[in-house]
Amino acid sequence: MSRSIKLRKGLDIQLLGVAEKTITPLESQQYAIKPTDFPGVYPKLLVKAGERVMAGTPLFFDKYRESIRVTSPVSGVVTEIVRGAKRVIQEIRIEADSVQQYVEFKRMEPEYYDREVIVALMLESGLWPALLQRPYAIVADYDKIPKAIVISGFDSAPLAPDYDILVHGHGPEFQMGLNVIGKLTPGTVHLNLRHGTPASKVFTNSKNVQINYFEGPHPAGTPGIQIHHLDPVNKNEVVWYLSPCAVLRIGRLFMSGHYDDSRLVALTGSEVLRTGYYKVTGGLRVDRLLANNLREGAARVISGNVLTGTKISSDGYLGFYDNQLTVIPEGNHSEFLGWIKPGLAKYSSTHAFLSRLLAKKNYRLDTNMHGGRRSFVVTGEMEKVFPMDILPLYLIKSVLVKDIDQMENLGIYEVGPEDFALCEFTNTSKEELQKIIREGLDFLRKEMN
Repeated sequence: MSRSIKLRKGLDIQLLGVAEKTITPLESQQYAIKPTDFPGVYPKLLVKAGERVMAGTPLFFDKYRESIRVTSPVSGVVTEIVRGAKRVIQEIRIEADSVQQYVEFKRMEPEYYDREVIVALMLESGLWPALLQRPYAIVADYDKIPKAIVISGFDSAPLAPDYDILVHGHGPEFQMGLNVIGKLTPGTVHLNLRHGTPASKVFTNSKNVQINYFEGPHPAGTPGIQIHHLDPVNKNEVVWYLSPCAVLRIGRLFMSGHYDDSRLVALTGSEVLRTGYYKVTGGLRVDRLLANNLREGAARVISGNVLTGTKISSDGYLGFYDNQLTVIPEGNHSEFLGWIKPGLAKYSSTHAFLSRLLAKKNYRLDTNMHGGRRSFVVTGEMEKVFPMDILPLYLIKSVLVKDIDQMENLGIYEVGPEDFALCEFTNTSKEELQKIIREGLDFLRKEMN
């Protein structure tokens, strides 16, 4: 039965640089897969520099869950394996062929096959990592059966892409993906849309799902928040979640037998001259998007949104889960007596500046922290933007001291790093809350296993 949920806590950050509704095809010769994109996966290489691959060729697998593999988005030659500190694999770079070649996987109608066959095909093709799970906010365990699967049909993050544009014209693939996903759980597949906003017919005409509506500020579109309000995760329970674009990729696999990672990416941010949507293949080098398209001055390029995305260089690579590339000013400056000025042109999430009393406007915000790290104090800031029935400050403190019993009692199984992005933005302590939660989840997973 459809549900309508209204969230009162949260915060919408109005930024300049929303993507114009234009679509431009774009090709590149340089691509990369970044093992660091895949939470909970410890990579073991299957290829080496100089080796030829096709779209769908396995590049690495998880050494603790060997059936989970990640495959190449394009055909071409592996040019370089980039390693970081302690020889951690950072990137597997590929120079693409002018004409793409694909590994041939089996086409199938999911209604004629059981769950084991469908799971095996998704694992073999490299599409399994598109599925994430709570608890732990990691790539889903294929040997677990989720009690529900959640798909967020909108993104409420700053400058987020319009999902209606991303799925427009792809109704058959989307429905095929939903049919596949429906075979993975005996429970409900939830498709969540924004209340009060017209949605694409691709979403509203979907079958074999329960359509729910969420109303309220960001993080209303975050899967973890939606799971909390629809089907909370308790100890020894599992819920999976994925994006609509992942549903499309799954549908294309079962219809064509190819691993096709084509997607629309929203180029956004105040430092972009020409924003818009670009049709690309996942993992492309972003310099093609940014060439002659940025304002003068230092800028930060982010694969994803400004709250949860990953900082990359101007010739870095798009993340596996990202449909957004954001460019904002670099905040490497100090401001004399900045805190004491009226701040008519400054953004404020509280009433610290007079701009809070003025009409809403879009802001050109930079990456300046406006202060250094300091001790945690009980201010109530986190609770105002955290729409879960969880005490975020005390959960973070229990993670810092590695108190497993307290972590469990305070709801650690329900959360992921992205759920704390707004807390990190508004918190005066300047602590990296998402990193703290990620480390806490990894510690708990290791201890529980």
